[in-house]
Amino acid sequence: MPGMKILLALLLCLPFAAHAEWLDFDHEFDQDKPWVEVAAQLPPYPKPGNLIPFDVSSATRNKFFIDADSISVGSDKVVRYTVVIEAAGGAKNVSYEGLRCETGERRLYAYGHADGSWSKARNAQWESIRVRSLLSYHKALYEDYFCPDGINVRNAKEAVERLRRRGY
Repeated sequence: MPGMKILLALLLCLPFAAHAEWLDFDHEFDQDKPWVEVAAQLPPYPKPGNLIPFDVSSATRNKFFIDADSISVGSDKVVRYTVVIEAAGGAKNVSYEGLRCETGERRLYAYGHADGSWSKARNAQWESIRVRSLLSYHKALYEDYFCPDGINVRNAKEAVERLRRRGY
């Protein structure tokens, strides 16, 4: 009789084991799919009240900001954002960019103009962040804010929280 209970328990577990193997198979299959980037939509031009400062390095006099309203995390896991850089002399650079945490890459989508318009970047290819200097804001965004330990922030709210927590 005890052997019968063991046999019955094994038979009951078989469908679960088969199901678990099937789930592993699906997961392996998904990993083989090529990555496809979602088309980026340009956000509205940043407003001063939406800018969150972030720290890059004490070695630079430039000030760096992210427009909180522009942050998004796409289904392709790209963190997209508008960055505003104020040079010590007062000049401003505005650009709309993306970070891909999985590969440690960044991409420039567009440049912002003082009149509030955007110009699409001509050479908008993915470039490695890892080889950039300590003065690179891309490296700071990647390592400290959007991709800590190479792991994506889940959504815009989490990205904004990380910027506010670690910012000035």
